[in-house]
Amino acid sequence: MEEHFFQCPHCWEDISMLIDYSVPHQSYVEDCEVCCNPIQITVSISEGELESFHAESIEQ
Repeated sequence: MEEHFFQCPHCWEDISMLIDYSVPHQSYVEDCEVCCNPIQITVSISEGELESFHAESIEQ
């Protein structure tokens, strides 16, 4: 597990989350720790390295 920092697509605050590098492809919804709005997270890991990280807003 490693910490990854990014901006919330709703409130633009800097937040972080832990990424499990043992799972190559991940897609899930996580609430922002600041504004509590849902964020669609998509992560790709290749050979133990973060290949891509996308955080997109989900309209409510």
